[in-house]
Amino acid sequence: MTDTPEYTPPKVWTWDSESGGKFASINRPIAGATSEKDLPVGKHPLQLYSLATPNGVKATMMLEELLAAGHNGAEYDAWIIDISSGDQFGSGFVDVNPNSKIPALMDHSGDTPQRVFESGSILLYLAEKFGAFLPTDPAQRTEALSWLFWQMGSAPYLGGGFGHFYAYAPEKFEYPINRFAMETKRQLDVMDRHLAENEYFSGGYSIADIAIWAWYGQLVLGRLYSAAEFLDVTSYKNVMRWAEAIDARPATTRGRMVNRAFGDDLSLQLHERHDASDFDTKTQDKIEAAKG
Repeated sequence: MTDTPEYTPPKVWTWDSESGGKFASINRPIAGATSEKDLPVGKHPLQLYSLATPNGVKATMMLEELLAAGHNGAEYDAWIIDISSGDQFGSGFVDVNPNSKIPALMDHSGDTPQRVFESGSILLYLAEKFGAFLPTDPAQRTEALSWLFWQMGSAPYLGGGFGHFYAYAPEKFEYPINRFAMETKRQLDVMDRHLAENEYFSGGYSIADIAIWAWYGQLVLGRLYSAAEFLDVTSYKNVMRWAEAIDARPATTRGRMVNRAFGDDLSLQLHERHDASDFDTKTQDKIEAAKG
């Protein structure tokens, strides 16, 4: 390979220029707030601050599933955090998530407001709070949590690895694309082998499925990185069956719409969500369009 001259790392790395391709302007090697900006608070105890990236979709899918299952206490306000504009570095958001990543949740239902950050933690918190979408059988619960944490550990190879170098890096380099394509396909094979003998990842539809679908389900359905053909996703037949089944759930479609501020189809975007009525009379049309 002759992609680029060999790079020799310096003895001490320093940040002297932006890097990160499409998202270079929001990448930096330090944490903390860059501006004073309070977060809005709506009428419900649950306040979500997010964007409909795969990690953000996990939280809204879960909340919409809880509401569909009759858990009225899961009503929530969802506020958009524009990561391309650096909203995640505002002081209010950093107070909720010191890591400055979406999604972040505030629960005001108790005597003391509770912050919850990191998407897997939010899923587990909500599952335990409402006693839903997490098996109660100890063995199945452990299996579901294993798959949940599998996703949390694996997706950075898909997003920050494959997705970055295949779709977002300013130049295409063979070595990192091959390296992360290989790992992404290995992960899809892990899933495919498990789903050959299981309808869902553990004990019925659970937070494990929600977490994994937000990344890998959307990948195989052609919604991430325009990479479905490149990765030959249709060869993973069990993953495709599982992904399509979850995609058909109305709560999935609603969850994908909330805090969505990108894409050509404006009918699939609900920038903020404060009440079920925000899914207006066009909701069914949006659901059908989302499946198309």
